[in-house]
Amino acid sequence: MTRTAEDSPQAPGELAALRALVDELTRERDQLLTVVDLQQELARSLQVADVLQRITRRLGDLFGLDRSSIYLAGEGSDEVRLVATLENPELRNLLVDITRYPELAHAFSSGQTVFIPDAMTDPRLADVRAQHDLTGVQSIVVVPIRWRATVIGAIFLRTERGGAPFAERDIRFCEVIASLTAKAVRNAHRFEQVERNHDEQTVRRRRVELERIAFVAFLRRLLSRYASSDDQLWSETLLPRESDDELERLVSVAMQVIGEEAKG
Repeated sequence: MTRTAEDSPQAPGELAALRALVDELTRERDQLLTVVDLQQELARSLQVADVLQRITRRLGDLFGLDRSSIYLAGEGSDEVRLVATLENPELRNLLVDITRYPELAHAFSSGQTVFIPDAMTDPRLADVRAQHDLTGVQSIVVVPIRWRATVIGAIFLRTERGGAPFAERDIRFCEVIASLTAKAVRNAHRFEQVERNHDEQTVRRRRVELERIAFVAFLRRLLSRYASSDDQLWSETLLPRESDDELERLVSVAMQVIGEEAKG
């Protein structure tokens, strides 16, 4: 009688290994698709807040995360800003004291990825367990967002206890996403800077135009009043004796008037 694969004592182990391989390939496929999709989405959007929110949402959906957030460096060394988070998409610019999050502080200071397999037992979180309820947290990954040699932000990912743990390939994938995020942030900032420069140029052109109009109106009123004066001829005979300083003062006064009128 011919024996089937199910009859072999090695079949259950081989089947489990095959399923694990299929799961791994499926996860790698999903990660590659996420990279491609994000590249396309980021190319279409040049608003920093929208870009970062898309990234947190895609990472949260991909890994089934308890928390998926992005922080950007603040003005002080101990300050960062929470600019995008999966839990509350409306929360986009919250100032955070980095000293309360040692894993985040280490990622910013060292520029290295921080991986905490078990938040309840990891000694790096011993000092903050009393401040944060970590009973439902399994693992934490913090990936720095670097632009050239500077850490400009970090991606913070957290899984619930009992959820699928992060594998080495998952961390490498998150580092790829961090690199994409850095480029997206820089591109978005450049675009916003171009927009601000364009707006400033528009305002400057408008101000110059208003000053020109005010200047013409001022001269017209001045010449009209001067020409209608009975003392016109007498004034003209005195003009050469006016000092340069006085003329400069009159010009300054005139320019102040023009500037005020140009403001509307």
